[in-house]
Amino acid sequence: MIIGIDASNIRAGGGLTHLVELLKAAEPLKHDFSKIIIWSRSVTLSKIEDRPWIEKKKQKHLEKGLFNRIFWQRFRLSKQARLLNCDVLFIPGGSYAGDFYPIVTMNQNLLPFEWNELKRFGYSLFTLKMILLRWIQKKTLINAEGVIFLTHYAKDIVIGVIKSINGKMMIIPHGIDDRFKNPPREQLSAKKYTIDNPFRILYVSVIYPYKHQWHVVDAIAQLRKNGVPITLNLVGPSSSYSLERLQKKIKKVDPFKEFVQYSGAVHYKELNKYYENANVFLFASSCETFGMILTEAMLAGLPIACSDRSAMPELLGNTGVYFDPEQPNKISEAISKLFNDHELRFKLANESFKKVQGYSWKRCANETFSLIKQVVSKT
Repeated sequence: MIIGIDASNIRAGGGLTHLVELLKAAEPLKHDFSKIIIWSRSVTLSKIEDRPWIEKKKQKHLEKGLFNRIFWQRFRLSKQARLLNCDVLFIPGGSYAGDFYPIVTMNQNLLPFEWNELKRFGYSLFTLKMILLRWIQKKTLINAEGVIFLTHYAKDIVIGVIKSINGKMMIIPHGIDDRFKNPPREQLSAKKYTIDNPFRILYVSVIYPYKHQWHVVDAIAQLRKNGVPITLNLVGPSSSYSLERLQKKIKKVDPFKEFVQYSGAVHYKELNKYYENANVFLFASSCETFGMILTEAMLAGLPIACSDRSAMPELLGNTGVYFDPEQPNKISEAISKLFNDHELRFKLANESFKKVQGYSWKRCANETFSLIKQVVSKT
């Protein structure tokens, strides 16, 4: 049997990481698949490791803009899949406009389905794009013979919007790269931290309205004002509007750059070094389909202060300290709780480290191909 993968809209971020790691861990022959054919742009294909059973198809339409990609998927993909004798199409990007079936798709972007979170972007082209994605992905999910959700939370939200899904559904979480693995370290008491040896908070995420970095900066500023020797490192790419808002906040509360640093985008291969240099990981997002960054921090052995919204409680369980991400005082209270109790820090870090061990790319790949095989067997 042959699987075709439409990676036409897989370009960066968690979607690219998922595709690269899924295929690296895959054992398709175990599930009776002899070949995997992948269509994408050259940059994406170059990041996928070569395998005897992988055939990469670079498409000139996919090197261009959005409308060229839509045209290719609508009028070219299905024809090519049939000519190459594909038995099924896997659509990890969640959007499909062709007429080849059966298909298996994934929900990797919850933002189009959470209106209250999307409203944070105001009247913008981004909002319009998400509304269009909602319509396309709704149609894709309804028509797919197989649907993968990353969390129970995401499944409930999406089904609440589209009401029903006809295909077979499975919850298949992402895995985590083993290079993040770092058993919890001994925790120092609060009195061991000074201005010269500060308590280092790390927050890794794209700078977006629903990530609430400015509220985190306010919380850190309040703690510094109260005499807590603490610093914050923000890591991640940004949108122009959100970055401007963040920079204004930093300039206001820390004009001399004494305790807040924005490191910008960091290559994924270098990210584990930032976890190794932190004392606590903080995650203040209010909209996550899965939260791969959170699971990486869990595997990195860090105590975690976390938003109480979206899928985070499902992933972290009772192994972190929660806060309302829109209330700086609640964020500062959560950080203070961890700062003042080194035994709690060590306990939670150990518990989250144990909890996250089951999130492997091998498991993700095995369950994904198992579902795809079930779909092919029924058609």
